[in-house]
Amino acid sequence: VWPPLVQTITLYIFIRLKFKGSRPRLEDAAPRILEHPSDLIVSKGEPATLNCKAEGRPTPMVEWYKDGERVETDREDPRSHRMLLPSGSLFFLRIVHGRRSKPDEGVYVCVARNYLGEAVSRNASLEVASK
Repeated sequence: VWPPLVQTITLYIFIRLKFKGSRPRLEDAAPRILEHPSDLIVSKGEPATLNCKAEGRPTPMVEWYKDGERVETDREDPRSHRMLLPSGSLFFLRIVHGRRSKPDEGVYVCVARNYLGEAVSRNASLEVASK
């Protein structure tokens, strides 16, 4: 009978050799939210940031949703006033808010995805301060 440590190492080597190149790899991990966004109250025309930081392997792709709809950022539209930062945070160059249109006000979540799954942040509301 082998000692437990030798058994564990042997099993690990066997798994690595047997399943080399197949997915999932032992080092890979499903996404996990490390920093959740917080509620914000912002003045019209001012910049704002909703933070989101996720980890996983492979590095997860981050998307934002407002009121259940995917948020379009500068990655899809270079003229957008919303930017997806490398950290996963959502940066607003300026908060847009009018009498009829309030495109930035709402409830946001960030979603981090890789091939092993997804992680969803807590809700964060962005509210435009009244004058």
